[in-house]
Amino acid sequence: MVYAKAPFAGPKAVLAYLSRYTHRVAILNSRLISCDGAEVIFRYKEYRRSGADRQQVMTLGADEFIRRFLLHVLPTGFHRIRHYGSLAGSKRKDSVALARRLLVVASPPEDEALAEPPDTRPPCPCCGGQMIVIEAFTRWQQPRAPPHDTPPIRKLAP
Repeated sequence: MVYAKAPFAGPKAVLAYLSRYTHRVAILNSRLISCDGAEVIFRYKEYRRSGADRQQVMTLGADEFIRRFLLHVLPTGFHRIRHYGSLAGSKRKDSVALARRLLVVASPPEDEALAEPPDTRPPCPCCGGQMIVIEAFTRWQQPRAPPHDTPPIRKLAP
């Protein structure tokens, strides 16, 4: 059971907040101003401020910058959230359509030419998966074996 309050600013604010964390890297190269052996200077955005004061410059020691950067590196075996969940490849189309309906946003026009034709390949009699036809032979044509990489071994007479 999960207890979750309704967001104060509405669903658009929630999506804007989450998008900052699910689809971006820790820091873009364009935000780095300078770096020498001892310190790193970079720009960041102060979301509590507005206007010209919003862009700030921060100077950190190289060790502290690396420590903060490594907090965003995922451990082995973990994946970024954008590859799973509602934005996974298998669910993305339905999830985005649902989000558009909930946010009352017009859906983009569908292009009929991009639709894939239905798969008409016969299923495999053993596993039920889709078979891929590599080559078809006519009745009179005999299939050939692939050439051998090594010559056949000959038995020597005793």
